[in-house]
Amino acid sequence: MIVTNQQSPAPAQAMAFFSGGDDAPICMVNLLKFKDKATYADGSEAGLSGREAYARYAQGVAACIAAVGGKLRFGGDVTGLLIGEVEELWDMVAIAEYPSRKAMFAMVQSPEYQAITKHREAGLAGQLNICTRDRSA
Repeated sequence: MIVTNQQSPAPAQAMAFFSGGDDAPICMVNLLKFKDKATYADGSEAGLSGREAYARYAQGVAACIAAVGGKLRFGGDVTGLLIGEVEELWDMVAIAEYPSRKAMFAMVQSPEYQAITKHREAGLAGQLNICTRDRSA
């Protein structure tokens, strides 16, 4: 199994994701890895850790998710691994629920979301973003 953390999807990957599937609700499972030190493009906030910068993003993204009818379901620190093996554990897991892929797409395009992405980019080393759907729905 190849595991590659990335900060953002490739354009073709994003296009396929947002144009595919039905309009059913989805939950996005985010396996997050933070930078040791935040790196803002403008060089500001040199004293922040990656986790601290991402926390600024997390504060704003909850409102962005709610604005499209979604909700932040869970956020917690990774404390260990019971089954399996990976080279390096992620730092945090977050689960966000969206009414549909279209709603998620609307959120990531919104000016409010775009305004906070600088904190995500400054703090996040990479992630896996896994789309799930409730089988009972």
